[in-house]
Amino acid sequence: MSAHIGVTGLAVMGANLARNLARNGYTVALHNRSVARTDALLQAHGGDGDFVRTETLTELVESLERPRRVLIMVQAGAPVDSVIADLVPLLDDGDIIIDGGNSFYEETRRREESLRAQNLHFVGVGVSGGEEGALNGPSIMPGGSKESYDTLGPMLEKISAKYNGEPCCAWIDTDGAGHYVKMVHNGIEYADMQVIGEAFDLMRSLAGIEPREQAGVFREWNTTDLASYLIEITAEVLEQEDEVTGRPLVDVVLDSAGQKGTGRWTAISGLEVGSPVTAIAESVFARSISSQRELRAVTNATFSAGIDETLSATEKYGSAEDRQDFVEDVRKALYASKLVAYAQGLDMLVAAGEEFGWDLDLKAIASLWRAGCIIRADLLDTIMKAYDAPKDQQPKNLLLAPEFNEAINECLPAWRRVVAAAATYGVPAPVFSSSLSYYDSLRRDRLPAALTQGLRDYFGAHTYQRVDKEGTFHTQWSGDRSEIDA
Repeated sequence: MSAHIGVTGLAVMGANLARNLARNGYTVALHNRSVARTDALLQAHGGDGDFVRTETLTELVESLERPRRVLIMVQAGAPVDSVIADLVPLLDDGDIIIDGGNSFYEETRRREESLRAQNLHFVGVGVSGGEEGALNGPSIMPGGSKESYDTLGPMLEKISAKYNGEPCCAWIDTDGAGHYVKMVHNGIEYADMQVIGEAFDLMRSLAGIEPREQAGVFREWNTTDLASYLIEITAEVLEQEDEVTGRPLVDVVLDSAGQKGTGRWTAISGLEVGSPVTAIAESVFARSISSQRELRAVTNATFSAGIDETLSATEKYGSAEDRQDFVEDVRKALYASKLVAYAQGLDMLVAAGEEFGWDLDLKAIASLWRAGCIIRADLLDTIMKAYDAPKDQQPKNLLLAPEFNEAINECLPAWRRVVAAAATYGVPAPVFSSSLSYYDSLRRDRLPAALTQGLRDYFGAHTYQRVDKEGTFHTQWSGDRSEIDA
């Protein structure tokens, strides 16, 4: 039997992608360092399609049709390099190695360049949707050469999620572009989850709305412009009761959020390409501070909110009408902050395209996120429409698209009230707040950066430019304070 593709690394994601491929009519050669895991997969799911059992990478490679396609599904980092090193001597010119894990895009670029010099294709593929998506249809974001996509693409498109019949898979661009787009997807996901958490906290802390009641609120919100996968499952989580204590599950889950690195990478890369992804960065910092439990225990007993903390939630927003108005304000603040996260992520993709020489199609990328992935949301259709024009006619920022500009203006008063309430009553809302500051920074005619430049010139002779004439200038601060042409 000649297999269409080989999969090495059969943990949950690798196994589910292998099953997805088999279910879609492809013969899949299976390999894992532990043969027992291969056998367990075949015993449990061998009926999903045609599989070839192999015990070594040599057997895996020998079982594949040409050009060979080998999907690596191992832990990112050194394990990927190790598998590549073992595979390369077994492959021939034109064969394709695919990395479907959450690898750092710079490592993908390095690997692609190295393997290209050896006449092999290396494709970094962003895969979103978790275990369920891997099995039933994920959002797929492939990079690598266009030539490799011509061979691999039809297979990936067939196993991807579908939105109105359209595959949520398309070639992104060369080398690490696929993993970069997946990284930004995850950064937006971080911000999206954080603002949902902030909305939950504000409604409970300031309006006394308990988790089960909030489940109904989020279900209602899922019928509005907030409709999305994350809003949908938030209702499910908030409704869940703990079997042991009978309390809301969210009250017995440790309030220390984990992370696997992609959000942090997004924030760092934003700094490197000069793109202000403040909402994403604040969401990463929010997870970091949630993990500082010992410090929080000390400061909880030491720090004061500086307000009358004897006020109950019902006294802050006492009447049913007040609560209803506040919930609507939070909904609008959540939507506006969510838009900012998408706007920042897309701006970052534009900056990265300029930095790395990628021609990134924002409309196409938005289309990949409409199904199968974690940030799938109804607003992605509107985002696609915003970028359905030649590049020189597209909005400079997503918030400038007419539909979103109108939405922000409609949300703005509520957004300000929510951020003010959070500050007044001492409830942290870092992404709500930073997103509003981002919006205000964009709309201001003048920013205090002028003073920053003056200070930099004073202590470091870093020079500055003027608003009234061309050139670069320096004030002789330690001399007669005259201005000279620098």
